[in-house]
Amino acid sequence: MKYILILLFSGIVANAQIKKEQLNLMPWPQTINLSEGTFALNKNFRINITGNPSPRIFGGATRFLRRLDGRTGLFFEQDFLTKLNSAPTAQLQINCTKSGKIGLYEDESYHLDIKQNQITINATSDLGALHGLETLLQMLQNNSTSYYFPVSQISDFPRFTWRGLMMDVARHFQPIDVVKRNLDALAAMKMNVFHWHLVDDQGWRIEMKKHPKLTDLASDGSFYTQEEIKNIVKYADERGILIVPEIDVPGHASAILTAYPEIGSKVTIVSSGNSENSSKAAVVTTYSIERNSGVFSPTLDPSNPKTYQLLSEIFDEVCPLFPGAYFHIGGDENEGKDWDSNPKIQEFKKKNKLATNHELQTYFTMQLVPMLKKHGKQLMGWEEIMTKNMSKDAIIHSWRGPNEGVGVGESLTAAVKNGYKTVLSNGYYVDLVLGVESHYLNDPMPKNVSLTAEEKARILGGEATMWSELVTPTTIDSRLWPRTAAIAERLWSAEDITDMNSLRKRLAVVSFRLEELGLTHIKNRDVLLRNIANNQNITALADFSNICEPLKVYTRNKGGVEYQTYSPFTLFADACVPDASDAVAFNAVVNEYLANKTSENKAKVTVFLNKWIGLSPSLISLSANAPLIQPILPLAKNLSDLSQQLVNVLDNKATVAPAILNDLLSKCNSKDYGDVELAVYGSLKKLIE
Repeated sequence: MKYILILLFSGIVANAQIKKEQLNLMPWPQTINLSEGTFALNKNFRINITGNPSPRIFGGATRFLRRLDGRTGLFFEQDFLTKLNSAPTAQLQINCTKSGKIGLYEDESYHLDIKQNQITINATSDLGALHGLETLLQMLQNNSTSYYFPVSQISDFPRFTWRGLMMDVARHFQPIDVVKRNLDALAAMKMNVFHWHLVDDQGWRIEMKKHPKLTDLASDGSFYTQEEIKNIVKYADERGILIVPEIDVPGHASAILTAYPEIGSKVTIVSSGNSENSSKAAVVTTYSIERNSGVFSPTLDPSNPKTYQLLSEIFDEVCPLFPGAYFHIGGDENEGKDWDSNPKIQEFKKKNKLATNHELQTYFTMQLVPMLKKHGKQLMGWEEIMTKNMSKDAIIHSWRGPNEGVGVGESLTAAVKNGYKTVLSNGYYVDLVLGVESHYLNDPMPKNVSLTAEEKARILGGEATMWSELVTPTTIDSRLWPRTAAIAERLWSAEDITDMNSLRKRLAVVSFRLEELGLTHIKNRDVLLRNIANNQNITALADFSNICEPLKVYTRNKGGVEYQTYSPFTLFADACVPDASDAVAFNAVVNEYLANKTSENKAKVTVFLNKWIGLSPSLISLSANAPLIQPILPLAKNLSDLSQQLVNVLDNKATVAPAILNDLLSKCNSKDYGDVELAVYGSLKKLIE
C-alpha cells in the first residue's frame, strides 16, 4: 500500500503547476509560458531530426541525449543520431529549415513546445536548434522518483549577435582540453564567439611552418600545432561558435621580436675605437620573452618594409587556419617610447606627414587591412586603433573605462557615432575578480546617450575578457565561471532582466550543471586547499575561503612584478573566488537583521560570527604542519577577535567601546595577508554602524 501512495504522490508532484521562479534557465528566454501538466521521461525517449540542417545538429542532439541520460540514469535506447528522419515517431522532434553559417547576423532563434506527449523544437537554422536543446536540458525537473519536463512554450532569440569570450593563452598557455571544455561551456550558455588571444609579450602560440623561429625562440615549447588549431576550429564549429584569432601588433611585441629583432623599433648605439677616433653605429637590439605582467616598450618598426613583409607572410599562413570572417590585430597599449627615440622612425613620420604616434599607428594598421582582406578577413582591434583615418570597415573593441581615465561607454559611443561597428569588453573583465553584479548590470547599450537606430545596430554585443597573467589551467575556470554565464545572459536576454536575487539563485544551479561539461571551477578549489593544508583536513580552510576573495583589479600583482609567468599559482588566493558564498549569505542575513531585529534574525547573524571565532585556532593548529597557511593567520585572527566582540554585543554580554570595534574592523579591511581580502568587511561595517 505504501508503494502505491508513493507513486500517487509522485504523480501529483509531477503534474503540479511549475512556476517560472522555480526554473533555472540561463540565459533567460525572451518569452516563456507555462501550462499544467508534464512530459514524463522514460528509457524510450528518442529524438528525430527533419528539415535541411548542417550535420552539426546530429552531434549536438547526440551530446544532448548523453547529457540527459547522464542526469537521469534512464539508459536511453537510442545511440547516435546520424540521419534525417530516422525515428519519425520519436518524442522529441527537431526541425531546422536550413544549415546555419558560423558568423554574425545568423538566425539563432528557436521555438520550444513541450506537450504532455511530445516535444518540438522548430528553428530556422541548426544554430537555433542547438540553443533550443540547451534550454530543454535546463527545463528538466524531478521529484523523488522520476524526471519530467513541464508543459510549456518558449520563443527565444538573442538580443546581440556578438556574445563572446576572449581567452588569453599567451601569458599562461592553456592546453587543448582547457580550450575545449570552455567551448562546451560557451555553447551551453548560448555564446557564439571565442576570441583567441594567441600572441603577446610572453609568448607566441601558433606553429609556423615557414617561420619556425617564432615557436623555437618565443614559445617556451608551449604552442598549438596547425593541426591542433584546425581541430579546435572544427570543435567550435560543431557547437555553433566562431573563432576570432588575435595576433597583437605593433605593441606587446616582445615574443615576435625575440625571433625577429631586426624589425624592432629600439635603437642601440655603440661606439668603436678609442675616445679620440671613435665612431658610433646603430646595431640590432636583442629582445627576450617577457616574464612579468604589464605594458612594455618592444614595438614593431612601422617604417621598415621588412615588418610588413613578415606580417604578410604570417597572415598568409595563419588566416587559412581560421575560416571565420574576422581577425583581431590587437593594437592596444603602444606607448611609442621606442618610436620616439628612433631617429629613422621620426624621419619617417615627417616624410609621411604623421603628426603623432597615434597617426603613425593608424598608418601601420592600414597596411594590414589589405593583407587580411586578401584572405576575406575583416580587421578588428582594441579601441586605440580608432582615429579619423582608420578604415570604417574595422571593428572597434571597446575596453577602457574609469580605471584607464575614460568615461563609461565613452569609446563605444564614439565608435558607433563615427560609423564603426563595435564590441564592448569594458565591464566584462572577469580577470579583475570583481563580483558578478558589476558584470551583470553592465549593458552594451549605453544609458543616457542618444543614438539613432543605425548607430545602435553598430553595437554588435560584448565579450567576457580573461587575461591570463594570474591564472593557470588549474585555476582559469574558477576565474571564468560562473560569472561568464551572467554576462551571457546580459548579451542574450531582454534588457529588463536584471533581478540580482533571481540571478544568484539560478547561477548556483547553472554553476553546478557546468561541471558535467568538464569545467573544474568547483572541484579544483579542493585540489588547491589540500595542497595548502598539506593533505590535512581542509574544512577550516574551506570555511575561510568562503569569506575571502582575491585582491581585485590587478592589486594582487603589485606593479606586475610580484608574480612572474613561472611563479606558483597554488596559494590561498588562487583557491578563493569572487562572490565568496558565505560572504553573500552573511550580507543577506545582516540586511534582514538590520531591517527587523528579531531574536530569530539575530541568531542567523551569530551563527556566522561563532563559526569565524573558531576558525583562527583551527587554522593555527593546521599551520603547524602546513607552512602555506601561515600568511593568512593574521587575517583570520583579526576576524576572530571582531566576531567575538560582536557576539558579546549582540548577546548583551558586554558593552564594547565604538573605538575598539572600529579598530578591529579596520584590521579586517587589511589587504596585507595572502593577497586576499575579507569579503565580509562591508557587512561587518553595517553591523557596527
